[in-house]
Amino acid sequence: FPFLEPPEPRYIRDGFKLLHELGAVDERERLTDLGRQLARLPVDVRIGRMLLAGRDEHCLRELLIIASALSVPDARERPLDRQQAADAKHKAFADEQSDFLGFVKLWTFYQEQAKHLSQAKLRKLCQTHFISYVRMREWHDVHSQLHGLALEMGMRLNDIDGGYESIHCALLTGLLGNIAFKTDAHEYTGARGITLHIFPGSALFK
Repeated sequence: FPFLEPPEPRYIRDGFKLLHELGAVDERERLTDLGRQLARLPVDVRIGRMLLAGRDEHCLRELLIIASALSVPDARERPLDRQQAADAKHKAFADEQSDFLGFVKLWTFYQEQAKHLSQAKLRKLCQTHFISYVRMREWHDVHSQLHGLALEMGMRLNDIDGGYESIHCALLTGLLGNIAFKTDAHEYTGARGITLHIFPGSALFK
């Protein structure tokens, strides 16, 4: 077998930079208590950081839904030949304030339907709403895994619905590199001067 090639030094530097940003390592590049907790979560460290913040911000229930959604491909389907029809159906899950809260709406809708529909009828419902049944199952599986791990780690789900502010404060802990300044009507300036635009399919596009 050929020897394994080590990653390029710049990738290692970027990795440590991210871990510093998340508070997972200290100035001597040793794991912090937070880093040890992140190591137990089998997801991208940024998503794991959101979950830990969701616990602290008392919105873990919503963060488990959003974090698992971000760990799998988007369950919403938008076929090229039926984009308008798909958009019309997806509007039911849109949230005017946040695309992240749109995930919570979609999850709630699916879980409510799954309680009283047969598998065949649930598949049909997903098809008519331009939702991938397979991806919803994948989302559900990841959510179940994270939910189980969260309970094992002594985290408690919130009984009261998490508010907009607490949910987004938790999300921001893992998305510091995604913060951008609004510089034009539809234009933003991100890290390192990158120009960004909101995705046209977003509820916040306008």
